[in-house]
Amino acid sequence: MAASSPHSLLLQNPNPLCNNSFFKRPNPNGYFFKTPISKKSLSITCTSLSSSSSSAATSSLKSPSKPSQDRIFNFAAGPATLPENVILKAQSELFNWRGSGMSIMEMSHRGKEFLSVIQKAESDLRALLKIPDEFEVLFLQGGATTQFAAIPLNLCDPGNPVDFVVTGSWGDKAFKEAQKYCKPNLIWSGKAEKYTKIPSFEALEQNPDAKYLHICANETIHGVEFKNYPTPKGKDAVLVADMSSNFCSKPVDVSKFGIIYAGAQKNVGPAGVTIVIIRKDLIGHAQAITPVMLDYKIHAENKSLYNTPPCFAIYMCGLVFEDLLEQGGLEEIERKNMKKGRILYDAIDASGGFYRCPVEKSVRSLMNVPFTLEKSDLEAEFIKEAAKEGMVQLKGHRSVGGVRASIYNAMPLAGVEKLVAFMKDFQAKYA
Repeated sequence: MAASSPHSLLLQNPNPLCNNSFFKRPNPNGYFFKTPISKKSLSITCTSLSSSSSSAATSSLKSPSKPSQDRIFNFAAGPATLPENVILKAQSELFNWRGSGMSIMEMSHRGKEFLSVIQKAESDLRALLKIPDEFEVLFLQGGATTQFAAIPLNLCDPGNPVDFVVTGSWGDKAFKEAQKYCKPNLIWSGKAEKYTKIPSFEALEQNPDAKYLHICANETIHGVEFKNYPTPKGKDAVLVADMSSNFCSKPVDVSKFGIIYAGAQKNVGPAGVTIVIIRKDLIGHAQAITPVMLDYKIHAENKSLYNTPPCFAIYMCGLVFEDLLEQGGLEEIERKNMKKGRILYDAIDASGGFYRCPVEKSVRSLMNVPFTLEKSDLEAEFIKEAAKEGMVQLKGHRSVGGVRASIYNAMPLAGVEKLVAFMKDFQAKYA
C-alpha cells in the first residue's frame, strides 16, 4: 500500500460488540460462523491525492502527449470513450472538489458550488456552438429517447401535422413515438435501401401546415450523417434535430433550428444527461397532458434545477466543453475528425472489397463508421483479434451486424491509425 498523505484516515475499531476474540461473519452459504480476530486494533490507511495531483485540479485541461499505455482504444458507440485529460482531472477533483471539502457527487445541486459548475458548463457550451441569446440551454434526463415524446408534447396539439425524414433506426423510433401525441407524416424513409443515403432536400414534399420537420443529424447505427440541413417550408415550421452522436463534433448554425437535442454519452460526457437547445418562443405551449418532467417551461424557469439533475454527468460535460475550447473550438475539432475519418474510409475503400462501407460516400458519418468484411464468417475473428490488440467494442449493432468503429471527438488519431494498421495486417493474413 502506498504511503499515506496528510489527508489519510486512520480507522480504528470502536465497536464494543467486537471487543472479544471472535467476530461473526457470513460464510458463502449464508450461515454465520465465528472467526478469531486479533485484539490489536485494525488500522486502515486511505491514500488520498498527492500534492501534485491536487494542484492539477485547478490547472487547465492539458491533453497528454500520447495515449496512456494502461488504456485501450474503445470504439464503442455509447457510452463512449472520454478524453484522458478530462478523466484525470475528474479523478484529481473527485475526493475534494476545489477545496470545498466535498466530492462533486455529494454537494447540493442548489448550493453555490454546483451552481458555478452548471453555469460554467452552459457558458462554455454557448461559446462552443455560438448559441444565440434567444435560445435556452437545458440539462435534462431520460436520454434523447425521452425527447421523442417531449418534443411533440411541447410543440403540438394532438391534431397538428409534423414531418419526418427518416434516415435510420433512431429517426424511425422518433417517428413512431410522435404518433401518440400528434399527426406525423413520413415524407421520406431510407429503410428500403437499408438506410445508406440521405434524400435531395428539393424532392421532399413537406406539409405547409407542419409544426416542425424532424431529422436525426447522425444515425449512430447506420453511419449516415447530414452534411447540411433542410429548411422547413411551412411558415411556422421549425427544424428539429437529434444530434446525439455528432453533437459538438463540428460547427453548427444553431439559428437554423428550433430544437437541437442530444444524449451526452457519445461525444460530450457520460450517460445520464441530455442536452436540449430550444428557441425560447417555442417554450410554454405544452399540451395539458404533458408530464411535468417533460415540460420545457418548467425546466427553463428553474434553470435545469427543478429536481435533482445528474450533477456528476453535467460536471463531466463541463470539463469536456472546457477541453474542446482549449483545443481551439469546434472548427479545430472538425478538422481533426475529418482527418480521422479520411484515414479510416480510405483504408476501407483501398482494400479491394475485402472491407466494404455500404453508406453513400457523400453522407458517410465522421463519428460512426460501419463496414462489413467480404468474407462475413471472418467478422467474429476480426473483432476477437482486434480486442487482443487493445481495440474493443468494434462489433456492429445487433440489428445490422458487421463491424462499426465509433471515432468520436475523444478517439485519438493514434487509435484510428492502430485500427487501420490492424485492418491491413488482418487482410494480408486472411485474403
